[in-house]
Amino acid sequence: MLLPPLPAACACPRRRFRRGRGRGCHGDGSSGDSGSSSGSSSSSMSAVVAQPVAVFGCRPRVAGGVCFVEDQVVLHAAGAGCLRLHLEQKWHKFIPGTEKSRGVQALAVSPNRRYLAVSETVAEQPSLTVYELSSVPARRRRTLASAELLAREAVSLAFSPDCRYLAAATAPPEGHLTCWLWEKQRLMAAVRVEAPGSGICQVSFSPQDNAQVCITGNGFFKLFKYSEGTLKQMNLQKGEPQNYLCHAWLSKEEVICGTDTGKLILFETGELHWETSVEYKKPPRELEDAATKEYESSSDVSCGLASEDNGSQQDSSPQISAVAAYSKGFACSSSPGVVLLFEKTKEKEVYKERQEIWLPQDLFSSEPKQSGRQDIICICFSPSEETMVVNTNKNQLYMFTMLSPDLMKEKAAYFVYLNFPLHSASITGLDICTWKPILATCSLDRSVRIWNYKMNTLELYKEYREEAYTVSLHPTGLFCLVGFSDKLRFISLLYEDMHVFKEFAVRKCRECSFSNGGHLFAAINGNVIQIYSSITFENINNLKGHSGKIHAVKWSADDAKFVSCDTHGAVYEWNLLTGKRESECVLKSCIYSSIALSSDAKIIFAVGSDQTLKEISESSIQHEVPAYGVVYTAVAVSHSGHMVFVGTSLGTIRAMKYPLPLTKDFNEYQAHAGAVTKMSITNDDLFLLTASEDGSIFIWKVYDKGGGILKWEKEVEYAEEVLIMRSDIEEKSQAMLDLQIRVKELQTENDYQLHLKDMYCNEKIKELEENFTQEIGSLKSKHQILQAEKEKQELQHQFQLSELMNKQAREVQQLESDSNQKLLMENEKYQELQVKSQRMQDEYEKQLHNLEESKSRAVKELTEYYEEKLHEKSVLLEEAEEDMRQQLKAHEEIKKQIEEDEDREILEIKIKYERQLLEEKESNLQLKGETGVMNKRLNSLQKELKERNRDIEEMRLGQQKLQSIIKSLEKDILALKTEIQERADTIQDKEKHIYDLKKKNQELEKFKFVLDYRIEEFKKQIESRENDVKTMKEQICEMEGELERFHKESTQLKLNITQLQQKLKATDHEMRRERQKDSKKMKDGIRELYTKYVQQSDTVQTEAVDTDLQQEYARQRAYLERNLATLKKKVVKDQEVHQAAYTRIVQENVSLIKEINDLRQELKVAHMQVHDLQSALRLTKKKTAIQDTAPVSELLSSPAVLRLNAEKESEKIIEMQQLEIQYLRDQIQEKRQALAVQPLLDGNLPKLNLERSHKTQQQ
Repeated sequence: MLLPPLPAACACPRRRFRRGRGRGCHGDGSSGDSGSSSGSSSSSMSAVVAQPVAVFGCRPRVAGGVCFVEDQVVLHAAGAGCLRLHLEQKWHKFIPGTEKSRGVQALAVSPNRRYLAVSETVAEQPSLTVYELSSVPARRRRTLASAELLAREAVSLAFSPDCRYLAAATAPPEGHLTCWLWEKQRLMAAVRVEAPGSGICQVSFSPQDNAQVCITGNGFFKLFKYSEGTLKQMNLQKGEPQNYLCHAWLSKEEVICGTDTGKLILFETGELHWETSVEYKKPPRELEDAATKEYESSSDVSCGLASEDNGSQQDSSPQISAVAAYSKGFACSSSPGVVLLFEKTKEKEVYKERQEIWLPQDLFSSEPKQSGRQDIICICFSPSEETMVVNTNKNQLYMFTMLSPDLMKEKAAYFVYLNFPLHSASITGLDICTWKPILATCSLDRSVRIWNYKMNTLELYKEYREEAYTVSLHPTGLFCLVGFSDKLRFISLLYEDMHVFKEFAVRKCRECSFSNGGHLFAAINGNVIQIYSSITFENINNLKGHSGKIHAVKWSADDAKFVSCDTHGAVYEWNLLTGKRESECVLKSCIYSSIALSSDAKIIFAVGSDQTLKEISESSIQHEVPAYGVVYTAVAVSHSGHMVFVGTSLGTIRAMKYPLPLTKDFNEYQAHAGAVTKMSITNDDLFLLTASEDGSIFIWKVYDKGGGILKWEKEVEYAEEVLIMRSDIEEKSQAMLDLQIRVKELQTENDYQLHLKDMYCNEKIKELEENFTQEIGSLKSKHQILQAEKEKQELQHQFQLSELMNKQAREVQQLESDSNQKLLMENEKYQELQVKSQRMQDEYEKQLHNLEESKSRAVKELTEYYEEKLHEKSVLLEEAEEDMRQQLKAHEEIKKQIEEDEDREILEIKIKYERQLLEEKESNLQLKGETGVMNKRLNSLQKELKERNRDIEEMRLGQQKLQSIIKSLEKDILALKTEIQERADTIQDKEKHIYDLKKKNQELEKFKFVLDYRIEEFKKQIESRENDVKTMKEQICEMEGELERFHKESTQLKLNITQLQQKLKATDHEMRRERQKDSKKMKDGIRELYTKYVQQSDTVQTEAVDTDLQQEYARQRAYLERNLATLKKKVVKDQEVHQAAYTRIVQENVSLIKEINDLRQELKVAHMQVHDLQSALRLTKKKTAIQDTAPVSELLSSPAVLRLNAEKESEKIIEMQQLEIQYLRDQIQEKRQALAVQPLLDGNLPKLNLERSHKTQQQ
């Protein structure tokens, strides 16, 4: 399929990644290990099992985030766990994290590559876990106690050389260093590391000493030695403290450290040995020039270069962000986007820079220079040191193949992507298609990517200037819809590009979706769902009714129904044939985030903020499944209807069977480190695709309860067709023709050159043959001469050899005779010496005997002498004892005298020193006063120092705020530049439109006379309408006054009624009281009068008359009481009727005021349309004269006539509204008459002047 070229979208070109086929991807183990823990607590586990087979994503800011397990196997943090990736075979093995983990904070692989240590934060508590990588799958060996870590998280880990010990460092300023014997889960030692400020902290063991640990951070470099259960510091820090960002051991005693000022410092046994400063590196000039030329040549990204240059010049101070050692030296990153290789030398400079390795500038990114200037935060080498892998702050992984020094002739080299570029921000959209095994994703990193979930590759990739909020794939896989912050774009997926085919003016479209047939698509525009045709791109229908933001939409399998949900708890089901709602289910306490629809479109599954999964059918919630402490954010249902998958706010995936379980019966898998944003299941129900806020994508293979893959009815055959632009085919065909012509030219040229070479070679061969024949002849003659000389020399050698043999025989005989004579002489000498030795032995024996005799005599003499001496000494001892007794007596006397003298001297000295003590106390008081003054000065100085430190901190915070303001302003500048570009484009469009208007100027002037006449009529109509509006306002004012009068009269009547009732009660009470008092007196008086004045004959008649009068009185009284009750009821009814009529009139008055406001707005619109017509006519005054004859069809087709038709429609609407008002007034009058309140609600309301409006309509 070939599409015509259209104007390109404001985006850069993209790259198509087609890597080699991997052998497939495997999750790291069975469902239990690969998917973390199971959420089921009951015995009957859920039958749905999911296993991750591929993970696309990398978690940033993880200490030791990338490392090698084998030469071709890389391990890095991804989602809520770790991912093992084979570089050649491309398989993936995911190691999930701990349950309820929020992601990996630090990694460490043991030196023997068998164990992996992971630091996580689980429920606000630190967690250290050690995995055994040698087992398949990776097995969790030990989990170290979180209570002994003394902090919320460990930011750096390291194994000892023998893999028995594990060191963990917590973040400063209150950092701790702990050492564990991890096999026994025992804390061996812990020490607090004082730090002046917060920052990056790193710990490592010496490569050859299990007891030596190094830890660096902001303001400290410390070496510790473990002995007898404690960690003792070995070095003393000298000089100014530095902010050490990273370090690495180069040997048993050497540690290289990198600082935030770009210094490399080498310590040997804790002492500074070597130091150098690294300059800020800029990319090679030739790469920059090529990138800028190609970048400027692209029409899509013609603007924005200045902002990129400014951004690159902002931070030009070097800092060593990562360092790693290898056999020849070490590698470090001193500037964004570059790694420097240093090798050891024998010169004064211990290490010297050998090579620069740069990140590639992605020419297919929206900011190619910035893509090559990412901060490198981790470097690692493979065990064979053939490959180097780096991790950047934008979640990207790059690799570099280390070459031999002979091949590294150029100083600069370049990394390549480890696999392909990954998302670096939250994924906002995910969708699949029917024809191809691909999925589309979009992210806040402004990119749209097409992945192949069968091959685990990235098919297409393109970055735009705006953030992408949603994406939808056409069922054919040849087109997609992407909702950007400015527009909704219909994009063709070409073979090597994404081409914008159509744009729709839908700003910030958060959700869009193609129908299952592909002939329609829905787009969310505010609170309205707009249905478009995928063929004609016409807006077929607008579905209105949502009051909140619409979060999700779904089509039924036959595209006859459409389901949507919003933030106000509404789930609506629409009929697309009629465009109306068929059913609704509203729960205002829930903010829905995602919905799913069963294949028969009878059941809706919805999740939201109330932590439940709802099953909705027939406009009501049939079943709810609780989330057990988390929030469900996404839901997906298999096409078979037997499986339901939900994503949570913690990033976990839960798989459950349908019908939904009543208990906690589901499998839960640790996957993402952020909330799950989108989920989808392939049409064959074999793969589950999930995306998250952490920028990672998981591809899961779905299994049944027995562990087998779910079978589909028949294998799906995927289409291989792709789209390509006609211009691309023409360019490629032209390039092929040029290449073919060039090949022919090269062939003829090569044939000619070969012919010339053949001729030259033949001549050379002839010359060489002649030369060789001559040389062969001369060599033969030389050979004969040398042969003759050889024979002569052989004869001479034989003669000399015979002479030498004879001479040797004579010399041997002479030597034998001489040696025999020497042996005889030596034998004689030996015998003489033996005789001499016998003589000497005899003499020595005699001398020994004489010496023994002399010794015995001398001993006797000495004993006699010493006995005499002993006797003399004993006599002298007795004499000395007597002398001693006498001397003791004299000594005692002298002692007494001395004691007396000493007592006198002590008293004198005591008096003397007491005086000195008083003097010292007085001087001490003076010194105390001086020290108090000094302490006050010291306190004031300390306060000033604290205030200055506080001022410095405030200045620093202000600087940070200013920097953030600068960054936001730079973003605003970029947005303004994009807006300027858009406005320039709109100006160009307007200029084209002006040109078209100039062309149509002659036609417009033809209608000038007619339009002037129409404008005059419009003015008259407007004046008449204004008069009508004034009269209606006056009528409304009169009606309001009348209503107030009615209200006052009703209140007055109520007061009168209450007064009369009170008077009636008072009189009745008084009558009863008087009757009770005077009843006896009246009886007696009446009897007296009766006996006095009435005769006896008249008694019978009077008694009969009295009985008749009493009966008549009773009848009249009952009649009057009944009339009074009926009058009371009638008054109450009249009050109720009056009140109802009053409220009805007020409501009608309010509706009339609203209608008047609407009419005013329509009148304003009519004024604006007239103004537009006048301005359009002013543009045509400078053109050619009016042509007399103008066809009626053109007149009707012009925009002015269309506006006239709109005016007529507005007039009709006003007339209908006036008729409706008159009808309502008539109804009010009829109800008044029926309720018998005509005197109260008399026809004082002003009548509408409909005759005038009819006259204006007839005009």
